Order: sequence, then structure tokens, then C-alpha cells
Amino acid sequence: MSNVEQTLSIIKPDAVERNLQENIKKIFVENGFNIKIEKKIKISKNEAEEFYKVHQSKPFYNELCSYLSSGPIVVMILEKDNAILENRKLMGATDPLKADEGTIRKKYGISIDKNSVHGSDSVDNAKIEIDFFFKS
Repeated sequence: MSNVEQTLSIIKPDAVERNLQENIKKIFVENGFNIKIEKKIKISKNEAEEFYKVHQSKPFYNELCSYLSSGPIVVMILEKDNAILENRKLMGATDPLKADEGTIRKKYGISIDKNSVHGSDSVDNAKIEIDFFFKS
């Protein structure tokens, strides 16, 4: 039985700065994801604060927002059966040092903050995050 989901994926500033977008997109495609739509954008600190407002009580919130707005990012809608869970597995742990071999963060992440990719963590958040970047 098919359970096609959509999830938001962001290729973060550290990865775009190192010109890794094509490598990362290739990993998604090789793992069965359909990149439904993508765009390269730069968001403001205010937009980053809005996007990450779910984390605003956490100590890393301000740095996270500064970082996401520090350079261009690539936002994508990925589609696949169980896309949210599958993307989280493929990304690996938030800390690249703890991420499994073969995951995107193990391969390209620099630090917990500069871990190259973001992916939605639930069906509800995927909808909110996709609407944030792709509302018509």
C-alpha cells in the first residue's frame, strides 16, 4: 500500500556555499525521492525567526536563525512513500559526528549548527514548512 508523503528539505547555507546542492539532490534522487519543486532563495533573519518559531524557547534559536539567513539556501519539496521518516534517516543525526555512515550529514555536515540539510520532522510540520516556502 502506497503512503506517498511530501516533506520539506532545505540545503543550508554551509552546503550551498561549498556548492554541494547537486551532490545532495543526487543523493535524494538515488534514494527514490522525487524533487517536486525547488528554488534557491535567501531569507531574512525575520523570515528565519518565523520559520523556526517552534524552537524560539531553545538556547540555540538566535544562532539558528542568524545561520539560516546568512546565505542562499535551496528549498525543495520531496515526495516518496513515507518521505518524512525516509528523509530523516537519509539526513542522519543532527550532529554529524553522531550521524551514521552514508548519511548526508555524516558526509557533508561541519557541525551541529552547520549540518548541511534540514527536513521536516512530522506530517503536520511538513505541511506548515512547505506552505511557508511554497504558498501560492
